[in-house]
Amino acid sequence: MFDTTVYELKMNGALEHFEDELKKVRTGRAHPGMLEGVQAEVYGAKMPLNQIANVTAPEPQMLLVTPFDPSNIVAIVTAIRDDQGLGFNPSDDGRVVRVPVPALTGERRKQLVKQTGEKVEETRIALRNIRQDALKEAKAKKQAKELSEDDEKRIGKEIDKLVSDMQIKLDELFKAKEKDILTI
Repeated sequence: MFDTTVYELKMNGALEHFEDELKKVRTGRAHPGMLEGVQAEVYGAKMPLNQIANVTAPEPQMLLVTPFDPSNIVAIVTAIRDDQGLGFNPSDDGRVVRVPVPALTGERRKQLVKQTGEKVEETRIALRNIRQDALKEAKAKKQAKELSEDDEKRIGKEIDKLVSDMQIKLDELFKAKEKDILTI
């Protein structure tokens, strides 16, 4: 028999990855997830910011990065400044790093919506690839006489329904994030 739960889990994984990517996209307010992808060069290796510092958002337009080891402060500032996708200009006072989150311009908001749209398309491609893998496996099992033709068609419909359900969830997430980004 053919088990579609493996592919359903993969599709859910792709959707969760998309949700994680959405957390990194800026809206008007500061939140610690904005610095999630930043990696700083400390102790001779690149490490994620959340492993070398505590990131908080004490104000709507400010992120506060408190390093566990104050000697890493220069590396943290450099890593945040060098991440061009963020466009932040951090400052430090020797103990903490303050990252002002500038207000979004209309043009920047549209650019963020476009970037989010690209992430949506990447997720759609991932879902289609998972669908193709499932259909290939079903076809291979049919060729090996493990499945009947009717079973193969039923599985194809099941997988297509899964993909369309995921596409609907994806669209809902994107619409919510787009509204969030465009709201001033």
